[in-house]
Amino acid sequence: MVATASADGRLRGTLTEAKGIASGLPDLLVEARRVAATIIAGWHGRRVAGRGETFWQFRPFMPGEAAASVDWRRSARDDQYYVREKEWEAAHMVWLWADLSASMTFASRLTNVSKRDRALVLLLALTELLSTAGERVGLLGESDPILARNAAERIADFLSRAEPRRPETRVLRRFTDVVLIGDFLDPLPETEETLDAIVGSGARAHLVQVVDPIEETFPYTGRTEFVDPETGVRHMVGRAEQYQQDYHDRLSALRDTLSTISRRRDWSFLIHRTDRPATEPLLAIHARLADRHSHAAATSWGRAA
Repeated sequence: MVATASADGRLRGTLTEAKGIASGLPDLLVEARRVAATIIAGWHGRRVAGRGETFWQFRPFMPGEAAASVDWRRSARDDQYYVREKEWEAAHMVWLWADLSASMTFASRLTNVSKRDRALVLLLALTELLSTAGERVGLLGESDPILARNAAERIADFLSRAEPRRPETRVLRRFTDVVLIGDFLDPLPETEETLDAIVGSGARAHLVQVVDPIEETFPYTGRTEFVDPETGVRHMVGRAEQYQQDYHDRLSALRDTLSTISRRRDWSFLIHRTDRPATEPLLAIHARLADRHSHAAATSWGRAA
């Protein structure tokens, strides 16, 4: 009977959290579109040479290239041979994941947005940017790849029914990208297990650690009660300031580990405070994804040539 009551309590908690996510998604989608529009306004695309049907530009013929690649009509106007280049049109695959666990609902007095809301805004804004660029996106563990202009609405719909869970890595494949957005405050072995699985898949990861400003500064002093949002466990301390240095050391060690893992594999690791504009990490992630796409396109074009 006790086990059944405990299971029922967990189910009610999950349903309550899911409803909370769903109720806020319309406003978060509006905010995500605003953030994405800010970036799109200053972004002029990322045209890449490769196999496709859309004309991009003429360039001089290079020694060693096949004669069939020469555009004879254009070359007839000049004393030089030219090649007609096509724009790369193969859709890239980007998987997205946001931490929906209880720790992400935290918002301190130093900011007006929770970590979870900011993570969802970043995820939806990135979906908007990628779908506008004609890329395929998918919500890890929740959806199939989506190639459509309304991808953000469809991802939001999947999010409204999603449950907190660790990233599902079985769908990841070589040459795909996965963007993981969360606070990464879970036990490090669990995080490393997920990252090892991504390494084994051949995918490339981009980690965005979303933190509340109070988690950065740890301004607590005197008698303070700390509550674990995941378990509800409470811990009372008499002089919180005595824990400040140890806290900062642990946080720094965690970030050093994530940064080292990312750097060794040419991944991305970003830290974003919720009191900062959402456009900052979004620009950085988008730039890294664009670089990856450009490299893949150039490599494939080179092989085809």
